[in-house]
Amino acid sequence: MNPVEIACDESGSEGENLVGGETDVFAHAGIRMTPDEARACVREIRRRIGSPAEEYKANHLLRAKHRPVLEWLLDPAGPLAGRGHVHLTDKTFFAVRAAVTLLAEPGTDAMARTLHRGGRAAFGARWDFFLAAFTSVLRLNPRRGLTTSPAEFFTLVGELAGTPGEAGEIMGRFRDGGERVAAYRARLAEDPSVVPVLDPLVPAVLRTIRHWSAGGTPVAVVHDEQLALTAERVLQLKATLGPRLAGVRFVDSRSDARVQVADFLAGVARRIASEELNARGDTTLTTLLQSFVDAESVWDGPFVSR
Repeated sequence: MNPVEIACDESGSEGENLVGGETDVFAHAGIRMTPDEARACVREIRRRIGSPAEEYKANHLLRAKHRPVLEWLLDPAGPLAGRGHVHLTDKTFFAVRAAVTLLAEPGTDAMARTLHRGGRAAFGARWDFFLAAFTSVLRLNPRRGLTTSPAEFFTLVGELAGTPGEAGEIMGRFRDGGERVAAYRARLAEDPSVVPVLDPLVPAVLRTIRHWSAGGTPVAVVHDEQLALTAERVLQLKATLGPRLAGVRFVDSRSDARVQVADFLAGVARRIASEELNARGDTTLTTLLQSFVDAESVWDGPFVSR
């Protein structure tokens, strides 16, 4: 069976910097279009916006004066209907889920949701400190912000574990995670193919490929240039996905209109989702976006239908 080419791009990528960064949502988009269809879509966007800019980005579509163009792009009868897919990641929830998986019990989303929803009320300002410390202790070379040693992190965990309520009980389960953290850090240092548990890119790419290959058709990914998708990690993607993944190649988004369209979708999805996350959501745009959103997005709330 001949593979189908899916063009991909992302928005909000800050690697393992999940808390305290520039963005609170990561979006990864995949587009199934022919090159001619994508070029026609880009031409129509340019015609409707009328800007002299040489390269259009999602920000052009997000300007208030171009709202009709954005609604046209996301409309159920628009050019992306049935051709676009977005995987969303709430970065804070992603970090909390990683903490539960690594320090307590893998696959316990219910526990992660309980801690995510109750952490701030239970721990106050120390909740933010816990999140920053957790993301720091898992990074071998933190680039900025708080630097925490494993000993300091587990001292904090022990203090928070005494807090009454469900969040405190979950924190208590984290106290025995020292060996797992040490083992993870050792693997990360020794094996370049290890996917950092704090980087949402690879899980999003996996979901994108599984979505487009659900009918049995293998997928060939055409992705915007992305340093985090190293040769070792691409090999791991192939090992994980088997015949579902026919290959991965990287292009400059300016050279492939399909990737430009994926850039548009990822960028507007991240902004719309971030507004929804922060209780500033636009009902019309949220509704239009929902038809593109992966049900397995890393999201804790009603925005993502399951």
